[in-house]
Amino acid sequence: MSDEPQPQPQPQPQQPNRGWASGAPEAAGKAKKPKRPRRTGWRRLIPTWRIVLSTVVIGLLLIVGGFFLGYHLVQIPAANALATKQSNVYLYADGSVLARDGEVNRESVGLARISKDAQHAVLAAEDRDFYTESAIDPMAMVRAGWNTATGKGKQSGSTITQQYVKNYYLAQDQTVTRKVKEFFIAIKLDREKSKAEILEGYLNTSFFGRGAYGIQSAAQAYFGVDAKDLTAAQGAYLASLLNAPSQYDVVAHPENRPAAEARWNYVMNGMVDKGWLSASDRAAAKFPKPKQSTISTNMSGQRGYVVNIVKKYLIENGIVDEEELGRGGYRITTTLQKDKQDAFVKAVDDKLMSQLDKKERKVDTYVRAGGASVDPKTGKVVAMYNGIDYVKQYTPNATRRDFQVGSTFKPFVFTSAVENHSETQNGRTINPNTRYDGTSERPVEGWAGGRYAPENEDHRDYGNVTVREATDKSINAVYAQMAVDVGSDKVMQTAIDLGLSKNTPELTPSPSIALGVATASPLDMAEAYATLANHGRHSTYTLVEKVMKDGKQEVELPERREHQAVSREAADTTTSVLRSVVQNGTASAAQAVGRPAAAKTGTAEEDTAAWFAGYTPDLATVVAVMGQDPKTAAHKSLYGAMGLPRINGGGAPAEIWSQYTRNALEGEPVADFDLQLQAGADVTAPPSSDASDEPGDGDESGSGDPDAPSTDEEDDTQTPGDSGGSTPPGDSGGTETGPPTTGGGTPGSGGPSTEPGPTGGGDSGGDSGGDDSANGGTDPGGGATDGAGGGDSDTGLPGFPGTPRRQ
Repeated sequence: MSDEPQPQPQPQPQQPNRGWASGAPEAAGKAKKPKRPRRTGWRRLIPTWRIVLSTVVIGLLLIVGGFFLGYHLVQIPAANALATKQSNVYLYADGSVLARDGEVNRESVGLARISKDAQHAVLAAEDRDFYTESAIDPMAMVRAGWNTATGKGKQSGSTITQQYVKNYYLAQDQTVTRKVKEFFIAIKLDREKSKAEILEGYLNTSFFGRGAYGIQSAAQAYFGVDAKDLTAAQGAYLASLLNAPSQYDVVAHPENRPAAEARWNYVMNGMVDKGWLSASDRAAAKFPKPKQSTISTNMSGQRGYVVNIVKKYLIENGIVDEEELGRGGYRITTTLQKDKQDAFVKAVDDKLMSQLDKKERKVDTYVRAGGASVDPKTGKVVAMYNGIDYVKQYTPNATRRDFQVGSTFKPFVFTSAVENHSETQNGRTINPNTRYDGTSERPVEGWAGGRYAPENEDHRDYGNVTVREATDKSINAVYAQMAVDVGSDKVMQTAIDLGLSKNTPELTPSPSIALGVATASPLDMAEAYATLANHGRHSTYTLVEKVMKDGKQEVELPERREHQAVSREAADTTTSVLRSVVQNGTASAAQAVGRPAAAKTGTAEEDTAAWFAGYTPDLATVVAVMGQDPKTAAHKSLYGAMGLPRINGGGAPAEIWSQYTRNALEGEPVADFDLQLQAGADVTAPPSSDASDEPGDGDESGSGDPDAPSTDEEDDTQTPGDSGGSTPPGDSGGTETGPPTTGGGTPGSGGPSTEPGPTGGGDSGGDSGGDDSANGGTDPGGGATDGAGGGDSDTGLPGFPGTPRRQ
């Protein structure tokens, strides 16, 4: 080999790769692709398809992820406070609204209690495809947004489900957060609740104007009917209000009637389009006329009293818990009958309130009235009068227990006598013809608790009188003795059996019980008199007929209880005696009712209250006129009220009773009493011939002297409490007096007194019962003598409550 360097081969130019077609092996490695030319000018602003695709994919992933995240994070919350707040609705027995209480005028009702026409009207106005669509409608939301943006009016674009979510679960604020929550809650709710449940909730939470939340309150506010009775035309009007409640109220804004009618026509036509209303019914329908706006939550007049009394009744009887009642949502049907309630109010206005002159007579500012009326057969309270206006006088006069009932208590004494087969001190059975000594301030016999000698009114002496006559004239001396003869503890129990509460203040066993020192309420007394009217069968009074919760759940009421409180003989014989009081005695004003009636008058001590208690076979009613200082609440005498010397049971109370009873029973058949009397009670003894017709002056003379024994024509000497038994017609009896019995104990009444009162005169209203003070001294109408006390100076009797002055 040569040492010279060899020449190197020259590089050959690279041939283009021709692929497999050349059959040459592929060169190692690939050639680089040429770079894309840069985008210039306007082309730089247009995204490539790769960017667009990536953005769409990422966006969809975010939307789907956000949806699932939101669906799981947003929970269905508890209802907002406003959505669940309801009023309690109080109804008359006929279903008409009596009152509402609560801050929100809402009454929830079940879908079954909303007319189909009203349901369809709301669907036609708000969401015609409600039953077939999903919980949300994206297209409607877009359309609503476009219409709002283009000036066609603000629209929500929400389905009924979304609107219900907003009403019930969320606030009304217009924020993105609220709309997002609304969206997710609506979807969840649509999966968990039926369409019917959602529609029911929507109808009960929507605002219709006039302060009415929910279609039931709206139906009452605009048309005075329940939601179940709404017609298609009325339903369409209420549905129109959902769009603009205040603007479409044609009463409040008559200038907007054309717009309201246009909206109404839209709804009505929609009902036809969906097949919910026939074309003929649509053609016949007329735009409804809403009633004038009223404030349904007003507690004025009698409403506030009734609401509070019924509330107390529900709570005390364990029907509804106080806390639950405070939450609202109760629909309470009372036993009160609207026609009778109105008649009671009018009678008080006509016979009492319109007769007052509060500017000229200060005493007229003291006048209050209370009363209650009970159906004897059922015990249902059908009417009450509590005061002139709840917002002016808060105390419910029908249920207050702070005024003496006076001589309206006396019938209970006689009922107890018959019930217990009681006898006088000398063993004669007490019946309507039993004779007693009616001498004023005569000490009672047989009482071991101390001396007690009540006055008759104006110190009037009556001599020997029958029980019937003593009841006609309301003679205190007779009934105080009868209470001792029967046993004051038995009298008290009979009063409780008839219907008085055992907790009645001053209801204690003593001779004064007969004169009405107890302070029962008019409602208590009406219940007791109703028992007499019902032949001695007692039904505990009831104020409530039915209670519904949230329009669905009926609350269980206590079982009605009725029992024979006293024998029929005792009750019916008392009725026969009280019928005589109407025909011949202090209750004669009741004859104006034009029906068989039994009644008794009463007056409290110092004329602070006057009572009239009476009944027909169909209705028992008690009326009280009371005196109370409007500033201090102190009891006040009613001397001079209405321009009269005194107010008594036979005056204004009897006139109120008569007008009310006549109107309350108008149109009802006249019923007579069906009485089963005590043996011998069907024969009426003639009135006494020796009773004084003039007011007594307390002088110890003649038949008024209980301390001077005397012998009657038959020489039959008896004690003052034993004045003979049943006397057949023609036997006038004798003057039956005897020596008093002190009975031991602390000396009682009989000393002089200076009770206030009018000067002289009798009982202007015919209520000629006794002056029932335990003090035996002077009423300004009589003399200042020692009535029967033989010089005793004590002005009070320990153990005896203050005794009524007048009956």
